[in-house]
Amino acid sequence: MASKSSARLAALTVAAVCSVTSTVVLTSPAHADSVRVHDIQGSTRQSPYAGRQVTDVAGIVTGVRGYGSRGFWIQDPRPDADPATSEGVFVFTNSVPKVAVGDAVTVSGTVTEYVPGGTSSGNQSLTEITRPTFTVVSSDNAVPAATTVSARSVPRAYAPEGDGEAGGSVGGLTLRPAKYALDLYESLEGMNVRVADARVVGASDPYTELWVTVKPWENANRRGGTVYGSYDAQNTGRLQIQSLGKPADFPDANVGDTLAGTTAGPLDYNQYGGYTLVASQLGSLESGGLERESTRAQSSRELAVATYNVENLDPSDDTFAAHAEAIVHHLKSPDIVSLEEIQDDNGATDDGTVTAGATVGKLIDAIAAAGGPRYEWRGIDPVDKADGGEPGGNIRQAFLFNPERVSFTDRGAGDATTPTGVTKVRGRAALTHSPGRVDPANPAWANSRKPLAGEFVFRGRTVVVVANHFNSKGSDQGLTSQYQPPSRGSETQRHLQAAAVNTFVKEVLAVQKNADVIALGDINDFEFSRTTRILEDGDALWSAVKSLPRGERYSYVYQGNSQVLDQILVSPSVRWAGRLSYDSVHVNAEFHDQVSDHDPQVLRFRP
Repeated sequence: MASKSSARLAALTVAAVCSVTSTVVLTSPAHADSVRVHDIQGSTRQSPYAGRQVTDVAGIVTGVRGYGSRGFWIQDPRPDADPATSEGVFVFTNSVPKVAVGDAVTVSGTVTEYVPGGTSSGNQSLTEITRPTFTVVSSDNAVPAATTVSARSVPRAYAPEGDGEAGGSVGGLTLRPAKYALDLYESLEGMNVRVADARVVGASDPYTELWVTVKPWENANRRGGTVYGSYDAQNTGRLQIQSLGKPADFPDANVGDTLAGTTAGPLDYNQYGGYTLVASQLGSLESGGLERESTRAQSSRELAVATYNVENLDPSDDTFAAHAEAIVHHLKSPDIVSLEEIQDDNGATDDGTVTAGATVGKLIDAIAAAGGPRYEWRGIDPVDKADGGEPGGNIRQAFLFNPERVSFTDRGAGDATTPTGVTKVRGRAALTHSPGRVDPANPAWANSRKPLAGEFVFRGRTVVVVANHFNSKGSDQGLTSQYQPPSRGSETQRHLQAAAVNTFVKEVLAVQKNADVIALGDINDFEFSRTTRILEDGDALWSAVKSLPRGERYSYVYQGNSQVLDQILVSPSVRWAGRLSYDSVHVNAEFHDQVSDHDPQVLRFRP
C-alpha cells in the first residue's frame, strides 16, 4: 500500500475545507422551529431535516474540538424512547467555538449531511448543524451519562445489506441497532459513549489514534490482535479512539495493551476508519508485554527466502539501522530478500533520477554493520514516474542475496521495458533475462510496480524468484462504507496482475515441471482473496502463509484488523518436497514505533 503517513498528511490539510464542500443536501431548505436532537438524527443515517433550517435546538455541550473540523457536540439530556434515534449531534463552526463542556446551549443553523472524504469515497454521511448561531443558556451543567459500548451491546452481525434500488446504500434504511453493529454505532452518532478496559488491536499512530476492541475474544490471535480472516469476519467489536486532549497525553500503545478503566467522549465518524470515540477521558495504559518476534536461523541445507516492504526507503531516511536489525537479528539473515518500496537515490525529489544504488548500498552497509552478511543485490531501474508510489520516488523491488550461500545467475540483464522469457538450458528452465521484468508492457502494470524475476542457485539447484508489489487497495471503499457490502474496485487491476504472474510461472513449469519457483512480495491482498486464487490457478503456485494456523496469518494491521497483505507463494516442487517452514515475523505492524507498516515473511525449504 502507499505510505499511510504521506496520504494522511495531505488529507488533513484540507479537512476543514472538506467539512464545507463535501456535503449532501437531500431536501430544499425549509424552516422548522424548536426541533429536538433526536428529531434531527431520525431513525436512518440521513436526517429528515437535511438541507433545512432549525432553530433553538437545545442540548448540553459534551465535547469541544478546536482543530481539524472545528466545532462542538451537544446532547439532549431528555432522550426519547426510540433506540434508533441518536441524542447527540455535531455543530460545525469552522473556527474554535466559544463554548465549554457542560454549557447548556440553544443552536440554530442548517442541518447538513457531511460525507468525510467526499461523496466519491463511499463513506457514510455525518449529520451536522452548520453555519450555526448559538446561545449559552447556563454553564457547569452535568454532562449526560456516557452510553456504554460493550461486548454485550454490540451485535454479532456487522451491517445490513444495502438497498439495491439505492445502489447498495444503507443510508435510507431504518436503523436496527440491536441487530447490526454499524446500526448501533450510527444510533449513537454524536452521543457521549464509553468503553471500559478495552484491549488495543491497532497501535497508536502519529495522529493520536489507536484501535480497541470491546470483544477481546473475537477472532483473537495469541498476541492480542483481532484477525481478519474473511470478508464476512469484519470484527464488530473494533472502534477507533482519538483524543480531544493534548497530543502529548496520548498513550504509545501496542497491540495487546489495554486502556484500563474508562475511555469516554463523543462518537464521531471520519474518513480514516468510520466510527471514532473522540476521547475527553482516556483509560490508563496497561502494557501487554508485546515483544518483537525472531524467527529461527536456516540450517546449512535450507534455503531461506524473505519478503520485506521497507516503506518508501531512500537515503535520507533514518531507519536503515532499524531495518538492518530486523533483517539480521529477527529474520536471521535470509539467503535471499525481496525488498519492496525501494526508492531512487534522492527519494521524493522529482528530477528524473531512477537509480537506486545509493539506497540499496546504504542498507547493505547497515546490515553488515549489524553483524549480518555483506549482501549483493540485483534490480532494474524503472522508467521515470511509470511505476506509481510516492511522486518522484520511483519505487521498485530489489533482490538482496548472500553470496556466501547462494549465487545469482546473470543472464542478459533486462531493462525496464524488456520482458524476460523462459527457455531451456541443459534440460532445465532458464530465464532469457536475469534479472528481468515479467511482461512489463502488460496494461495490468499501468502506474504500478512491475515484477522482478531472477535466477538463483543454491547447492546446485536453480530457484526462480519473482518479486512483486501489486496495486494498492487504497481506492477501495472502507468496511464502514454506506455501501454494503463495500466495493473493492482496486481488485480489478490486481486480478490482471495475478493472472500475468500465474501465466509466467506456468511458462516456467511447462519447460520444467519440477522447477522451484517462488513468487513473493507485497501482494496487497488477502490469502483468501480472488487475487490469491488467480495466482494459484492450475496449482502453479500455493500461498504458503496458509500453512500457518489461522490466528497466525497476518502481516499488516489496518483499522484494528490483523490481515495478510504480504505473501510467499511456491510451485508444487517446493510445496511437496517436504520440510517447508513458513514464518510471519511480527516486528512492525503491531507496534507504535514501527519502521515499516508491514511485517516481513520468511520461507525455508530444501531445494
